[in-house]
Amino acid sequence: MITLTHDDSSGRRASADVTEGPYVAMGDSYTSGPRIPGQSATPVGCARSDHNYPTLIARTLGVKAADFRDVSCSGATIADLSAPQATSKGTNREQLAALSKSTRLVTLGIGGNDAGFSDVITSCVKAGIFYRATGSGKYIPGDAPCEGQYVRGGVDKVDQQLQETAKRLADVLAEVKRRAPLARVYVVGYPAVVPPSGTGCLREMSLAPGDVAFLHRVQHQLNSMLRDQAHVAGGTYVDTYTSSIGRDACSPRSTRWIEPLVPASLAAPVHPNERGERGMADAVLSAVNPRG
Repeated sequence: MITLTHDDSSGRRASADVTEGPYVAMGDSYTSGPRIPGQSATPVGCARSDHNYPTLIARTLGVKAADFRDVSCSGATIADLSAPQATSKGTNREQLAALSKSTRLVTLGIGGNDAGFSDVITSCVKAGIFYRATGSGKYIPGDAPCEGQYVRGGVDKVDQQLQETAKRLADVLAEVKRRAPLARVYVVGYPAVVPPSGTGCLREMSLAPGDVAFLHRVQHQLNSMLRDQAHVAGGTYVDTYTSSIGRDACSPRSTRWIEPLVPASLAAPVHPNERGERGMADAVLSAVNPRG
């Protein structure tokens, strides 16, 4: 075992006990860090940053370059973990292929694309633009036009997708355990994209007030599913949400972890900026050593 220390984003000193051996990072765009300098992905279409949270974790823990594999890729779904993923600029090898019996640390940030979270955000933005163009509720009743597209007659489409995603995630976590039986596995949740409620997202995210609360609920459901599946599989869930409260896409530019529709920092729209990736890294490091 080796013990290392690091300063987290709040300036606190934390230590981490790490079993020596390879570290493999898998995941989607919240892991890869699209548009955050510098982009070092192979293939280029994965939009992988050398300042994303896996790289920051590896540097902090002193993982040797030969023992670090970041195979995350923008747009990845759970299916892309076990099959090649075609991107606009190259094909990413199946992410599970990076695992081996010598792997000792695994982080996995996946599930948002399977659950349709990005599609829900896109739909809510479009609904918010229409809501604003038609008088912000003056002519159309209700302040959650997007929620009405997903919850009708007692049927919640998002919940249905989450249930299907949970089954796929359970299968892939079992496969991770089979391929890397000695690894500690950390399932990384998603940081706050919007605040719990309010009207402050109309300018930055073009969201109707009621749909802010709807999106917050959807993200809470997504993270809860990830937490439950991680625990069932014997892994550890990393809560990146709590530390990101007040740092969502609708918060001030100087503090936000997630960029809004028109980014003010070098990052993809509605994705973590470099500050957000640092915060996610700190959350993982705290989970690796909860005594820190």
